[in-house]
Amino acid sequence: MKKLLFIMIAFVSIINAQTISWQEITSKYTLPAGIKVFEGTRTSPALKVYYIDVDMNNSNLAVRPYLATSSMILPAFTAKVGAYIAINGGFFGGSTSYSTVIYPNEIKATNVQTVTRNSAAYPLIRSLFSMNKDRSFSVNWIYQFGNAMTDLYSYSQPLAYINNDPTPKPAPDKSNGKLLENVLTGIGGAPTLVKNGKANVTYNEEIMWGSGVGLDNGDPRTAIGYTSNKHVIMLTADGRGASAGVSLTELASIMISLGCVDAMNLDGGGSTQMAVPNLYVNTPSEQRVVPSIFAVVHVDSLKLPKTPTFEKIIDTGDTSTTAIGGWFESANPGYWGTTKAMLCAIGSGNGSYEFRLNLKKEAQYNVYGWWVSSSNRSTDVPFIIKRKGGTDTVRVDQTSNGSTWKFIGSFKFSGMSSDKVIISNAAKTNNYVVADAIKIDSYDQAATGIESKDFELPKSFSLSQNFPNPFNPSTVISYQIPAFSHVSLKVYDVLGREVATLINEYKQPGSHNVEFRVKNEEYASGVFFYRLKAGSYVETKKMMVIK
Repeated sequence: MKKLLFIMIAFVSIINAQTISWQEITSKYTLPAGIKVFEGTRTSPALKVYYIDVDMNNSNLAVRPYLATSSMILPAFTAKVGAYIAINGGFFGGSTSYSTVIYPNEIKATNVQTVTRNSAAYPLIRSLFSMNKDRSFSVNWIYQFGNAMTDLYSYSQPLAYINNDPTPKPAPDKSNGKLLENVLTGIGGAPTLVKNGKANVTYNEEIMWGSGVGLDNGDPRTAIGYTSNKHVIMLTADGRGASAGVSLTELASIMISLGCVDAMNLDGGGSTQMAVPNLYVNTPSEQRVVPSIFAVVHVDSLKLPKTPTFEKIIDTGDTSTTAIGGWFESANPGYWGTTKAMLCAIGSGNGSYEFRLNLKKEAQYNVYGWWVSSSNRSTDVPFIIKRKGGTDTVRVDQTSNGSTWKFIGSFKFSGMSSDKVIISNAAKTNNYVVADAIKIDSYDQAATGIESKDFELPKSFSLSQNFPNPFNPSTVISYQIPAFSHVSLKVYDVLGREVATLINEYKQPGSHNVEFRVKNEEYASGVFFYRLKAGSYVETKKMMVIK
């Protein structure tokens, strides 16, 4: 009965609360086009609240978090990273973030996987606000199985905890979630406030009870959300002084009134701060130092890689390679494409794997290597770069950094037959050297002969029909992506079994080709399917192998 009475009183209080009066105060600060700042006031109950409206249709703007090695108050933090304006980030202890911080292609901190309540460990799913690679936005319930981007999974709901739940639930499983492949930047927090334009405060489910963060009390609060027309809303509500603060339920209502489709709570209380460089916008209850912030920046601050004008991958099974000496297939997974990594015992240079580049233009090119790492690989494998006017040798450690593209170096190639990359067995440590695949790319316009003004990116995702089709022993699959995306390209048989992974990595925007090669002993004649996943785009096409 007491609980019901409390809820009724709270409901009546909200109904009787005066409307917040908003006034734009952008002119107080030096901000670029697309960023507006508003101050809201209310007499009863007393409230001072601020929000930033970021028009993300402005391609010069971006939003992103920052994580500091040493915590700072927000005005100093904002100035140090060169942000236009910022709010405080997620939950923390000391200088350690307990909430996710995601930089482009890098997870700097993760949401906590468990919290301690009632002397027990409770696995939990909490919230993430993210800007995606296509400049869309989302608030997801997430669980992180590790510190890599490939460990980031979303779920349709958080775990179904009730207030002061006596029993911890099992940790989530990957099979019940979805890999978040499109996230570019993100900040973690809790709880979710708004979902699909409606209040959905998952306070109990995200185990905010017992945390010191109240549900219905008035407190300083910080929230972030987005609208259907791609505006990001970043809000702080003052409290514990002349301003009474707000509850989480009222905070959700305010975010909805500002047009938010989805919204999420960030750390509040003494952490609630909004600032431009060296100056507070709000009046925080205390000038608490914080380890993370969420900021509005110029898009260049994301430091996204530029789009290469040229890219080529040469695999060990391609006709432009030659093996000399006793090379044999590795049984280890993680090799590039459809041909397994090749091993050769260390020696005097009597074993080598030659990759002929067959470039068409003289230009500056970057060379990358792909190998399957293992403890028995050499730590000083020679990559010999041959080109007109000289030879360079770069030694790499193949015990680590496997199954990813590892930068070897940047070299000027002439576009002549002398352009080669040779992996030699002239190593001195451990047992084997690995040859798997080589990638060459270039940002030099001379690499393609295409002028910058004529180099246009695809306007949409697409997957082309393989050519030739039917085929034996190889075919080429082409696809196009308009934005920097994680790309997965896999081949399946008619029973839906995966038979080959051709691509599983982040790719630059542009048009790409990949070769699928079959071996007589591995594939029978018949129908196969290849499926492209890039961001939210999924497409499947059919191809036929003939023998």
